Amino acid sequence: MGTGEIGGRQVVFAKPVTFMNLSGDAVAALYRKHAGGPGDLVVLHDDLDLPVGAVRLKRGGGTGGHNGLRSLKERLGTADFLRIRVGIGRPPAGVDPADYVLTPPAPELRGAFDAAVAAAGEAFADIARLGFDKAMTRWNAKAREDSKSCKAPPESPAGNILLAPGKMSGGSISRKEARSPDDTEEV
Repeated sequence: MGTGEIGGRQVVFAKPVTFMNLSGDAVAALYRKHAGGPGDLVVLHDDLDLPVGAVRLKRGGGTGGHNGLRSLKERLGTADFLRIRVGIGRPPAGVDPADYVLTPPAPELRGAFDAAVAAAGEAFADIARLGFDKAMTRWNAKAREDSKSCKAPPESPAGNILLAPGKMSGGSISRKEARSPDDTEEV
């Protein structure tokens, strides 16, 4: 955990060291102490439904079967926090999604993952400097442009993030393919 300032705004950075499905346990006390509401919490997470390296911003929503988001929703009592979604793509045929998210990326994809993490840091800095709505417009438009021109994700000098995968989770966020009947919204 650390604190800092971006664009004149005080920020608290935290990286849980719990298993990802217990992220809410790690974040709840910090949230109560530092956040005035869900709009003050930015969560960085992986997303199977985005192509490898894509970075998108989203306000609230369901958990889409993502165990880390589910834990946050349960412990915070809301899923209306802000999100920086980093695409990891779908696993190859025959590979269990839970195994896929816990396995380091293939060497040929490592550069795209590294660039996406750096871009996510820049997206967070934009949220602090510009506000969430302007940052979301900028980053989601940039993502649409990149997908049209088939560009790799933007390179970035990196920045810090509020919430990142914990060491004990293997460096990835655990996510199950199956979605519960009450939690079907995609994230």
